[in-house]
Amino acid sequence: MEVTLYSNHCPQCKVLETKLKDKNVVYTEVNDVDLMLSKGFMSMPMLEVDGNVMNFASALKWVNEN
Repeated sequence: MEVTLYSNHCPQCKVLETKLKDKNVVYTEVNDVDLMLSKGFMSMPMLEVDGNVMNFASALKWVNEN
C-alpha cells in the first residue's frame, strides 16, 4: 500500500499526521505547493492511498477504519 500525505502543516494536517502515526501507517509527506496545485488540490491536507485521493474528512474516516 502506497500512502502519500499532502500537507502544508496546517492544524488539520497535524491532526491527520498524528492519526497516521498512531495507526503506524507508513506514508510519504509532500510539502511542494506547486505540485499540490498542479494536482488541483485547493485545500489541505489531502491523502492519497494507492492512487485514491481523499480530502481531510474522508482521510480521517479511512485512518480510523484501518
